[in-house]
Amino acid sequence: MTRWDFNRLLLTQMQRRRLLIGVSGLTSLAIASQFSRRVVAQPRFSDYPFKLGVASGEPLPDGFVIWTRLAPQPLNGGGMPNQDVEVRWQVARDPKMQQVIQKGTVIATPELAHSVHVEVQGLEPNRWYWYQFKAGNDTSRIGRTRTAPARGERLQQLTFAFASCQDWQNGFYSAYRNMAQEELDFVVHLGDYIYEYGPDFSKPRQHNSPEIVSLADYRNRHALYKTGFHLQAVHAKFPWIVTWDDHEVDNNYANLIPEDNQTREEFIKRRANAYQAYYEHMPLRLSSLPKGPNLQLYRRLTFGDLAEFFVLDTRQYRTNQPCDDGLKPRCAEALAEEATMTGKEQERWLFRGLERSQARWNVIAQQTMMAQFDFDARSDSETFNVDQWDGYVAARNRLFNFIQQRKEVANPVVITGDIHSSWVHDLKTDFKNPASPTIGTEFVGTSITSDFPAQFIAPVTAALANNPHTKFFDGAFRGYVRCQLTPKQWRSDYRVVSTILDPQAPASTLASFIVENGQPGAQRA
Repeated sequence: MTRWDFNRLLLTQMQRRRLLIGVSGLTSLAIASQFSRRVVAQPRFSDYPFKLGVASGEPLPDGFVIWTRLAPQPLNGGGMPNQDVEVRWQVARDPKMQQVIQKGTVIATPELAHSVHVEVQGLEPNRWYWYQFKAGNDTSRIGRTRTAPARGERLQQLTFAFASCQDWQNGFYSAYRNMAQEELDFVVHLGDYIYEYGPDFSKPRQHNSPEIVSLADYRNRHALYKTGFHLQAVHAKFPWIVTWDDHEVDNNYANLIPEDNQTREEFIKRRANAYQAYYEHMPLRLSSLPKGPNLQLYRRLTFGDLAEFFVLDTRQYRTNQPCDDGLKPRCAEALAEEATMTGKEQERWLFRGLERSQARWNVIAQQTMMAQFDFDARSDSETFNVDQWDGYVAARNRLFNFIQQRKEVANPVVITGDIHSSWVHDLKTDFKNPASPTIGTEFVGTSITSDFPAQFIAPVTAALANNPHTKFFDGAFRGYVRCQLTPKQWRSDYRVVSTILDPQAPASTLASFIVENGQPGAQRA
């Protein structure tokens, strides 16, 4: 039996044996191991075990996932013994944890780096809850989280932020310091939560190992990022909806094709290591437990009648980047019908979901820029980034044609990360014809810390004239995007920090754009 088969068997059997512990008439799930090996109920730790904080995610109308990982020595493999450890958890209606309504016990296993993912159920929709963990004599910080509104509930407002690309080495998480002060319902992270590179001693801070490949490497790298104080604060204050991009594994990988010179067998093992460590450090459901180099991540979340989120995975199933990747004129491969960002199954899933959605706003949360953008300012030549949807033109056309033909798909909005800069695009059926129909809007958020090379700003700015569907670009600032939705309007505020070299740097609003209900395309607020 392989390591990942054992992990899946362990978690599946743990799930099957559910301990029902009721408080105030409500029931909760607590996952307990049915294996015969010893479980340590009163462990003694070498240091405080909750150094990686707490997190929550996957909000549903009746519950959510709460997460933590026991790691008294987080940068050295966690520092836990090779034993199962009992972790107690509780959920309360109040921030002082005095009105506890659910509690239970879960087993933290060495096979999953002593991480725990508790799927809390049976709660009221559309309200705040607080939660906490305890192991031995140690207690975690108190986290706050929220259930989603009931499906179909008439909702007057929804506020969230989206972020991506948080290279530890490039600067400090001042953007998260400011995000923690916002009033949000949840946070969406669009990928590049970690970076795989070795240390760069020219940067403000350094990675903790050479380029990561092994499971231990990926665990230690996730732990390094999770030690960020301001990142922990945002995890503790809001539920998160996460997806990945490339750097969680390897820069610009596509499916089982690495950027580096690795054999297929070596990369399959590396991807399995990366996917397992990702699951271990994210507030994901058991349905996302990886099986070797595969992990089910694309999914749909609904918030009343106001918004439905289609969270995509555009790395695991895509075909190889065409034209040998990079910035260049398109070759025939970029136009090939069989080229895909999502794979056929995910594409069909997306189309079915869009067709059935009853939400006012249909949000496609994904990684690389979907709109066409010609980076060449000259009128007689073209340059495209073929790692983006510009390298997968037929797949983009299928999506846009579907949206245009299905008039019942209300207000499609794409939110995007990856490119370390801020953009706003009208999504056109024919990007070469400004008069062609606009079928949606794309908001591209800048990075939390990752760099957009300063020398690229002027050429991109010069190319804007050849891309009239692009309403906004900025490459100078780091930050996040705050979105407020109502039945009548979507508003995106581009929140940026003055510097990433100061952890306390303040944030301001660089630009704001609105989309009116029933009128695709963005306008300055």
